[in-house]
Amino acid sequence: MLFGIQNGKKLIYALVIAFAFVLLTFNFSLAATAAAKHYTELQLPPLPQVKLPKYERFVLRNGLVVYLMEDRELPLIGGTALVRTGSRLEPADKVGLADFTGEVMRTGGTKKHSPDELNQILEQRAASVEAGIGEASGSVSFEALTEDLETVFGLFTEVLREPVFAQEKLDLAKNQEKGSISRRNDDPHAIASREFRKLIYGKDSPYGRTTEYASIEKISREDLLKFYQQYFYPNNIILGIVGDFDAKKMRSLIQAKLGDWKPNPKLAKPQLPQVTQANTGGVFIVNQPQLTQSNIFIGHLGGRLDNPDYAALDVVNGVLNGFGGRLFNEVRSRQGLAYSVYGQWSPRYDYPGLFIAGGQTRSQTTVQFVKALQAEIKRLQTQRVTPQELAYAKESTLNSFVFNFENPNQTISRLMRYEYYGYPSDFIFRYQKAVAATTAADVQRVAKEYLKPESLVTLVVGNQKEIQPPLTQLSAQVTPIDVTIPPAQPQAKN
Repeated sequence: MLFGIQNGKKLIYALVIAFAFVLLTFNFSLAATAAAKHYTELQLPPLPQVKLPKYERFVLRNGLVVYLMEDRELPLIGGTALVRTGSRLEPADKVGLADFTGEVMRTGGTKKHSPDELNQILEQRAASVEAGIGEASGSVSFEALTEDLETVFGLFTEVLREPVFAQEKLDLAKNQEKGSISRRNDDPHAIASREFRKLIYGKDSPYGRTTEYASIEKISREDLLKFYQQYFYPNNIILGIVGDFDAKKMRSLIQAKLGDWKPNPKLAKPQLPQVTQANTGGVFIVNQPQLTQSNIFIGHLGGRLDNPDYAALDVVNGVLNGFGGRLFNEVRSRQGLAYSVYGQWSPRYDYPGLFIAGGQTRSQTTVQFVKALQAEIKRLQTQRVTPQELAYAKESTLNSFVFNFENPNQTISRLMRYEYYGYPSDFIFRYQKAVAATTAADVQRVAKEYLKPESLVTLVVGNQKEIQPPLTQLSAQVTPIDVTIPPAQPQAKN
């Protein structure tokens, strides 16, 4: 009997405890539910002010500009020499010369080390030295563990000052480029991007021209040496180094390795090529019968980053793009014409960039897609953005601003670029303030001033037979573009 009573008491105690636990949990859930708010009601503190890490800037007697920024988080050091050159300065009949010069600077070895020796030393230390020349600048860079700095920095300065441009490495680079030319029509998006630049800048413009078999054949080792000797001088270079080092010791190392490099007192700032829009309108087609969808670019010549209205134009980008943007909402979600669609005012530092909109759509919806893009561009000019659209566009930029400062490399690279192109060192902060101050009236004003519906060039890469309704619904004249790759030597006429 006692055993039964004791068991009964245990059962009652257990039930009481369980009930109390349920009641407590229920009350806690009610309190949590009552306290929960919609994300739009949350009050968040303002973002902290971004502060630049400390850095030094000085100039050697030979004119070499140096930026140093210490970062002791990891035992690593990296640096880049930014050279005032670029493929836009190469001769028109030798397109590819700048690219080969940058590549073979590194792959061709130096006066003290053959290519194999250079590679072996770097591989043993898990280090790197790289070189290249792009459209508007050249660079030579290095990365190394702190303990290997002197060795790797020495190799870096050899590549920068004493490249030998080995003939066999140039031959290899030319063969690889020929392979790239032979495959350049494999990707429809690459075709569209390449041919659109030609339509806007002109096929003979440095910003639109492409390498061909014939131009590659004309390039010799002597051409590489001449191009190198034209631009690679200390008074034509900005050097930036970030990492785990003592600034005083780094100064001494730079002076020891680069201080005796002779400048070129006659070096003149190169005359940049003039830019005008080659085609002010028109519809163009690259017929690719094997495709089931069209790759579409529409746009016109754009502007530069130093335009006072750049921030407002960037807010225009925010209104057009993203999951809450007009193009996504209208062209993708409402009309269901494309998975990916975009519109971008894309400026450059020292020459006009592009305004370009586009995406991919089924062959049968090509004309509808183009008309939808045109309509949204015009709507920016006629229909003022709503407060919600403006807030979304500005906040997406301002809230992501901090990611411009994720690591010291980003900061020092930006400072170097600003000096390279003659921009103020606080340009990015001026841009931030201008975005914050942009109004709906500003957005409509710059859309009216800078977007040119009458000058839009339309390029379609797709299956012309399957594009129904036909492109003639966009324009009475549709101009075909032949992307056949020219042979190395012109074929003799019979």
